[in-house]
Amino acid sequence: MSTPQDDRPRAERIPAALRAEQIYEAAQEVALERGLAGVTLRAVAERAGVASALVAHYAPSMSELVADTFRAIAGRELAEVRAHVLAVRDPVARLRTLLTTMLDGTRNDVTPVWVDAWGLGRRNPDLADAIAEEMTEWHAAVVEVLDAGINAGAMTPADTDLIASQVLAMIDGLNAHEMVDYGRGASSLRLIGRALELELGLADGTLGQ
Repeated sequence: MSTPQDDRPRAERIPAALRAEQIYEAAQEVALERGLAGVTLRAVAERAGVASALVAHYAPSMSELVADTFRAIAGRELAEVRAHVLAVRDPVARLRTLLTTMLDGTRNDVTPVWVDAWGLGRRNPDLADAIAEEMTEWHAAVVEVLDAGINAGAMTPADTDLIASQVLAMIDGLNAHEMVDYGRGASSLRLIGRALELELGLADGTLGQ
């Protein structure tokens, strides 16, 4: 007797660790294309080419999968930015490079992930914890650049912990505005640069025009 053909994806048998890696990579691809809100069981299964049940087997908690997806994307972004920034030797140029890199639009696929995370994290404790972890790492990276400039005598001594918090708050806000074309025409780099120039005793225009 014939039976209806099951057209659900039939995954090739591969080692469990490799399958888990495949599923988590698929989740990251979905997040970068559709935002973190797009990371659903069905979307990840379709991207990985497997049945939804298999995704649920390797990621029994979607809250944790979303959090791990965010953590991987945000962590990779920070590693790339730090490597680029720390390659610059002059401390003032290094700070300018940090600001430019965070605002130049080359990571427009990552910005929606962050914006989604702030909203989704209100109801996802796992994601909220991941955000706190990544923000702490970003904060430390900004403080590192500021401290290097002050220790080199290139900037006026200041509360780098406070300034780092200001920098991250401004960048998050400006990047969110950019997503909906709010404030187009205003120079984001100039807005942040002007504030930091005053805090750090730098000449007007040093960090961005």
